Order: sequence, then C-alpha cells, then structure tokens
Amino acid sequence: MVEAILFAAGEPLDAAAIAERLPPGCDVRAALDALGRRYAGRGVELVRTGGAWGFRTAADLSHLLRRDVVETRRLSRAATETLAIIAYHGPVTRAEIEEIRGVTVSRGTLDQLVEIGWVRLGRRRDSPGRPVTFVTTEAFLHHFGLASLSDLPDLRELRAAGFLAGPDGRGQGEAEPGEEPG
Repeated sequence: MVEAILFAAGEPLDAAAIAERLPPGCDVRAALDALGRRYAGRGVELVRTGGAWGFRTAADLSHLLRRDVVETRRLSRAATETLAIIAYHGPVTRAEIEEIRGVTVSRGTLDQLVEIGWVRLGRRRDSPGRPVTFVTTEAFLHHFGLASLSDLPDLRELRAAGFLAGPDGRGQGEAEPGEEPG
C-alpha cells in the first residue's frame, strides 16, 4: 500500500501523510525501510528528501530521461541597447546607461540580462551613493564567439556591415547611386 501511495503521489510525502492513508496500526517506517531495500540498485529508487519520501530515477540513469530543450527568446530593443552599452562602455552604472540611452532602464531589462548570464554586477563606484556597476560575463563572450571585449566590432565595422546608419541614413560603406564604393 505504501508503494502505491508513493507512486500515485505528485510530490514526496512525509511519514505522517502516508500513515493517514493506511489502516490504523500499520508501521510506516518498517514499510519504507522494506521498500528502500527492494528498490536499492534498481532504475527507480526510494529517496528521502528533507522529511519526505518519494520515488526517483536512479542517479546513474538520469541522463536517459534528461531532455535538453533550447529556448530561444529574442531580446527586446531596450535589452539589446543596454547589453551593447554594457559591452562597449562597461563597467557602467545604471545612471550612465540611462544617460547614453536617453531613457530610464527598467529593472526587468537588467534582471533579464543577469538571468541569461551575460551581465553581472561589478564593483561599486567610489562616488556618492556608491552605485553598482554592470559588466559582461564569460558567458557573453562565449555566446557571441569573442575571445575578449576587444574583439567587439568598432564603429567603422558596424557601419560597413550596415548595422549603423550615417547622418544621411546610409551606412558608412554605402555609395551614392551611380558612385563607386570607396
């Protein structure tokens, strides 16, 4: 009965919760010990986590059940701009990010970048209020295939690739119609 109760439970159960479902006088501890011995060394094991008991896949077989799911999430424009500012100007404070962007940075934007693992808190500045700085991480470099931040494209390379427009709305590498690129 204890085995059936634990298999049917959606979460681990403590001894008192198991005892509530059994006829009076049943020895829950003895039943748990017997189940533990029966399942020892098998694909499913009886495991005690905290004060509760439940069946779990044996640790040596967990790799068979693991499913890696790649979740792709696009960064918002605000997050992309904030990440670029941190990468190019870091270590940088929130106030400096806001000054460069010209708008306030929502807490969620920075939290998202920290959660992804591309940004972390840096040292505090030796200025009034001792604001915290933000810096990029090794994970940021790894994701974007950079050996170091010095490998980031400079302004000229960004314009030539068409990512930044010049004052006339064209990328720096674009020629006037009928003009040779130069």
